[in-house]
Amino acid sequence: MAEVKQTGILYIVSVPIGNYADMTQRAREVLEQVDYIASEDTRRSAILMHNLNIEINNRLISNHKFNEYAKTRYFMNDLLDGKSVAIITDAGTPCISDPGNELIKEAIKNGIRVSPVPGCCAAIAALTVSGFDLSSFSFYGFIPRDRAGKLKVIQQIQRNPAIDTCVFYESPKRIMSTISFFSEENISCEICLCNDLTKFYEYMYRGTPAEVLAELKQRGTAEKGEYVLVIQMIRSKEEKKPEDSLSPEALLVETMIRTGCSMKDAVKQLAANADCAYNKNALYNASLRLRDLL
Repeated sequence: MAEVKQTGILYIVSVPIGNYADMTQRAREVLEQVDYIASEDTRRSAILMHNLNIEINNRLISNHKFNEYAKTRYFMNDLLDGKSVAIITDAGTPCISDPGNELIKEAIKNGIRVSPVPGCCAAIAALTVSGFDLSSFSFYGFIPRDRAGKLKVIQQIQRNPAIDTCVFYESPKRIMSTISFFSEENISCEICLCNDLTKFYEYMYRGTPAEVLAELKQRGTAEKGEYVLVIQMIRSKEEKKPEDSLSPEALLVETMIRTGCSMKDAVKQLAANADCAYNKNALYNASLRLRDLL
């Protein structure tokens, strides 16, 4: 029988976002053992490996947004030949506003095992300390540079009442203009602005856009470190009720399907919900109309 050739493994490895002590033991072991390390910036990764006491021995190969299409075939040949490859970014988790997706998609297409080695992620770290509602949230990567782009994103968020909490990355060179935009446009939100997460000078700005802007100006260190911007929209009672656009009949049916309850219990549940747009009489009459249709 012909020998079946075994492919390598593609590891997606998270690295610290600032504090080297956050490196997991498994991540360290994987980076020590793989044949190649696909790195966003080999110079920065070399410093990281040195500080983590990981021998690289010419295993670092660049894989950034300008060459990842070309490098995908290079790494794929090695993976298909049985070699193992780890993708890392400068800090945090690959593919979260960083390179890596092209190689991963190609590996999946070719039946190569893709294995996550989880760890730090700046967006998740910022969300956990925000104090905002995290039952659902949206990640937008780097916020658009121009004012029109920022406004478009905020309008999209405002039109989606199902998501109140959103997280962005931002450059220290643009953070003042971004927070000024939120203040000047009177965006109704609370902000948790995280600077240099996990590092010695880690700092969180909290408050309205105007309050955060004032504190940034007062501290005078805005252009130092990296930023994660978490916002929680403040909506009027009307904005918080996406069910307002639904008829009472549709709300009853949706509640019965979602909870598996009877029509009678759906009326009770909605009537007891302070955010429901319809009172008990309107809901009861809607239930009668629904029964007539059955």
